[in-house]
Amino acid sequence: MNILIKLAKAAIGFVWLVLLLNIFYPFPGVAAIALYIMTGFLFMMHGLQMLIFLGAFGDKITMSRWEKWSILIFGIFALLDIRRKHMM
Repeated sequence: MNILIKLAKAAIGFVWLVLLLNIFYPFPGVAAIALYIMTGFLFMMHGLQMLIFLGAFGDKITMSRWEKWSILIFGIFALLDIRRKHMM
């Protein structure tokens, strides 16, 4: 399970890399617009996950600053990793 979480985090990291590259060096044509929309959607969804998780469990478990930000970056895969570390 630990290897699969790391593999999924690497895949999400690659997605973020492509999305951030599009911001600084836009892809040609309509692809750039689609990637801008995907960037905003992914940022909002992971931000919502972070806010919900910190609201529900923020005072019950102690998390490092990196763990909090990793939810914003990796989403559910960071939550699975945090659950494995703190709740099991």
